[in-house]
Amino acid sequence: MTPTTLTRRSGTADGTEPGAPAGTSTAGTSTAGTPGAAGSVRSSRSTRSSRDADALAVASFVLGLVGLLVMNILLGPAAIVMAVVALARSTARRGRALLGLTLGVADLVVLAFLVTGNGAVGWSFSG
Repeated sequence: MTPTTLTRRSGTADGTEPGAPAGTSTAGTSTAGTPGAAGSVRSSRSTRSSRDADALAVASFVLGLVGLLVMNILLGPAAIVMAVVALARSTARRGRALLGLTLGVADLVVLAFLVTGNGAVGWSFSG
């Protein structure tokens, strides 16, 4: 509920309580149990969620990039999951999340080529 809704329910247009002395207004004041406080909690949660989604997008990019060189069997799927979660939470770093998703898939493709070439999950640069 907005302050305008609250003032409409109280029956006055200026936000004063019926029967309250002139010059005292209750519109805009809020305590822990009123809808105004819930709105501020909701905005802080959405800010935190946005920062978390941005952090997930960056982490997926980094894990996908590192996964091309080492431990791609673990880092590839982790990058994919983090990128999908970041995109689901509508991150501001959408490009970075998509790049992390692409690198995670590339990790698994590199792993598939190396496994078919060596015939084992373990691989090394020495050949």
